[in-house]
Amino acid sequence: MSRPHDAQRSSFPFGNPFRRILPRASYLSPNLLTLLHSFEQTLAESLRKLKPENTSDVLSLSWMRQAMKSLSDTHINVKVLTTALHFPVSDWDEVWLDMYLDNSVKLLDICIALMSEISRLDHCQILLKYVIHILACSSTSPSSEQLKRAHSSLHDWMQQISARGPKLDCFAILEELAGTLHLVKVKNSAKGKVLMRALYGVKVQTIFVSSVFTAALSGCSKPLLDLQISGDFLWANAFNDLQVAVNGEVRNLFLHGKSVVFKELEAVNACAEKLHTLIIIVNKEENKESEDMTNGKESALGNPTWQEEDQWKEPASNLAKTADSFALELDLLSKQVDEFFQLVLSSRDVLLSSLRISDANFKASCAPLFPSKLALWCS
Repeated sequence: MSRPHDAQRSSFPFGNPFRRILPRASYLSPNLLTLLHSFEQTLAESLRKLKPENTSDVLSLSWMRQAMKSLSDTHINVKVLTTALHFPVSDWDEVWLDMYLDNSVKLLDICIALMSEISRLDHCQILLKYVIHILACSSTSPSSEQLKRAHSSLHDWMQQISARGPKLDCFAILEELAGTLHLVKVKNSAKGKVLMRALYGVKVQTIFVSSVFTAALSGCSKPLLDLQISGDFLWANAFNDLQVAVNGEVRNLFLHGKSVVFKELEAVNACAEKLHTLIIIVNKEENKESEDMTNGKESALGNPTWQEEDQWKEPASNLAKTADSFALELDLLSKQVDEFFQLVLSSRDVLLSSLRISDANFKASCAPLFPSKLALWCS
């Protein structure tokens, strides 16, 4: 049976861009081609924006937030595309449904692990706030007892930051997702072909962002995945360029022994280490003076460093500034990850609800067949 509308091809002034991405006759109408082209172009532009001009900017908390925002936008765009296709869930193939539901469960698990680690980092800030509070409360120089508490808190901070949460082992889940990364072949459904191409792009970006997040938060390059994407997609080149730049920079950071890759966190850690070292030096000077006084010796230090008020102002101020910046960016990132989690969860709930409604409608349509038989049986 001929399909005159689907057989049409829209005209483009510079040639048909879909000749490259759909080399064989796919029987897509001009409207479907336009929808697919718009989605893939938007995804390509989003991926290009994620590639930083300076690779050293990779893995700042602000970049991570931008990456998660981009991923959320892509998931929203595929929902918009599905609506524009007028392609209800009841018309989906069971294979597509199973794939979507399975992938969404894995993605929710990854989100929970990421949110858990972000929450752990947020909780660690209590130690920094306590140190800043101690130094701010001192009208002159901090007392020996205050320095002791500050030293202990800074030590705990550095220990906890270098540790990694036990719930962050997402590598197995990421490998499973990557193992099922292939373009689903669709027969006898033009809308299905468009949808599967779009979902493939969503899955590629999702795996990439998730693997980078996991690597950054775990302090290990193992979760990074190098996805092989063909040039048959309008967004392929943009993705490949982004993946090479980001994965290469992350691996380079870990290769040089960096366990803290977020710029904002690295700045806080540097200030904390300087203050920690200063407290150790001051404590040694204080102990030496006390020992000299015990032995009846006059202090050779004159005006000992540990009594100087000004020496605490700059390191304490720097720690407070970097800690505030880190806290702000971490909070924004946490909200963005939570927003993405809610987006995936709501999309999954909508799909399941649609399936239940479709099933109920099917049963209702079959109901008139049974009462007459029941009446005959009861008569």
